[in-house]
Amino acid sequence: MADEKQMKSAEAAYKLLCDMLDEDDWKFERNDDKLAVCFIVQGEDIPMEFVAAIDPDRYLIRIVSRLPFHFGEDARVAGAIVTGQVNFKLAEGCFDYDFSDGEVRFKLTSSYRDSLISKELFNYMIRLACYTVDMYNDTFMLVAKGMLSADEFIAKL
Repeated sequence: MADEKQMKSAEAAYKLLCDMLDEDDWKFERNDDKLAVCFIVQGEDIPMEFVAAIDPDRYLIRIVSRLPFHFGEDARVAGAIVTGQVNFKLAEGCFDYDFSDGEVRFKLTSSYRDSLISKELFNYMIRLACYTVDMYNDTFMLVAKGMLSADEFIAKL
């Protein structure tokens, strides 16, 4: 449970995040109780939903995007292979893959403990998350639907 110092630090980070989104004219929904915002970005192929949240207990900024589809049972192994291959190539962030239900989500985190954070950091993180999800979501979906094999996916990388 966050103490008073952690909460003040988290609330300041949350205010900075919201200020940056407002200044850049992002359309987003605030959840002040959870120190989180939700926004939707239209990608090249698929709309992408993101949640950016401040975790006061761990001094973390977290941006998460759940992909709007799951890998079915028959495609779970292929899903594990392709998400693993993409993660191997990523410098920042990762795609989490739940083998039990085929869910995929992108996650990008950064600690703000004993750090100076800025609107530029939030801008960078959000744009990187949008770019990364948009880069891979449609090909993940093709593998999930059996329209592209894991080997074909890897060859495209």
